[in-house]
Amino acid sequence: MNEQNMDGRDVVITGIGMVSALGVGAQQNWDNFSSGAAPVFDSEKFSPYTVHPLPEIDWAEQISRRDQRQMEAWQRIGTYTAGLALDDAGLKDSTEFTSNMDMIVAAAGGERDVDVDTMILAEASKGETDTSIIVNEKLTTELRPTLFLAQLSNLLAGNISIVHKVTGSSRTFMGEEGAGISALRTAAARIRSGQSTHALVGASFNAEHPDMLLGYEIEHHLKRGGWTSVWQREDSDGGGLITGSGGTFLVLESRSHAEARGARIYATLESVEADQGKSDQAATAERLSGISNATKLANASYIISAASGAKQRTEIEKEFLNSTLKAVPVRGVASAVGHLREVQFPFAIALAALSLHHEKPIEQMDSRFEVAISQKPERVGVLSLGYEDAEGAAFLTPANGGKA
Repeated sequence: MNEQNMDGRDVVITGIGMVSALGVGAQQNWDNFSSGAAPVFDSEKFSPYTVHPLPEIDWAEQISRRDQRQMEAWQRIGTYTAGLALDDAGLKDSTEFTSNMDMIVAAAGGERDVDVDTMILAEASKGETDTSIIVNEKLTTELRPTLFLAQLSNLLAGNISIVHKVTGSSRTFMGEEGAGISALRTAAARIRSGQSTHALVGASFNAEHPDMLLGYEIEHHLKRGGWTSVWQREDSDGGGLITGSGGTFLVLESRSHAEARGARIYATLESVEADQGKSDQAATAERLSGISNATKLANASYIISAASGAKQRTEIEKEFLNSTLKAVPVRGVASAVGHLREVQFPFAIALAALSLHHEKPIEQMDSRFEVAISQKPERVGVLSLGYEDAEGAAFLTPANGGKA
């Protein structure tokens, strides 16, 4: 074990809350990923685009009906998933721990009012009035003042605090995949430094809202023509992204804190690294080498990739995996659940922890790029490239730690 293991400040994962197209909760998601269940997607509702939708969820299991009325879908997903993580860690309703629990959330803004947007576009298309006048008029007469509060990115953390009584420090990061990476990295760093003993960290994303798809398609990011593996989209129509709704929250603790309360430990989060810069292949490959070396991905039993499917970035990642990490098997989880934006990295971390806990790899989802794994994983790496920018990597070992 390393020094961090010795002094009790190494970071362990004690609670996992997950929601994706493949299920509600860590166990359902693990069962489906470990058994090679077919991906769940809908190519009709938003045709010509495909979406991995949420499964049926009884929100009242974690959120009162009164509190639900104050939330948009992305907030319900996040608040519900955070509750699952707290339950899983044995901390739900335990104010002794939640009252001083830190929270780090990755979130974007809220969901637009599609009816009002449609009204503005219809009026503007007539060309009878200056567009700026139309916009100002509709914004002041058609939108409820409370709607603007619902757009705040830090409202998810506020809802979690109110519903689940998590009232320690709170931070919200914005910036799509980069926000999810930074949230995990910051939470882990605070625990290792002794600034924090336990933290709730994660994100949520609702892909099934028209303005979310519009935002991607304005810049031609979305794939058309149905589902394919995340690794096989270079020749498809469109930009390569197939989005998915979901959420992931993790309870991170220092080992000494977890052991003192007798917590079940899934895995040890040995390291998290992040980078960002120029998007050309050479610069991106150099950054990938840096975070890969820092997290010792080459020593992993296998790598769980959060590859988005975006053509240029995914091709860069495939080339890096084929050259620098060609001896390490890989699994692209977005093939099964879609591009989860801020949730991508936390979701992959959660699957890595579950894999180590169950001593079993997740099944391959694309036999043309992903090779079979016959041995139980002893170390699992995580790699994430945002669809436009931001890169992250992590390295996990079993619950009792271990050398990379």
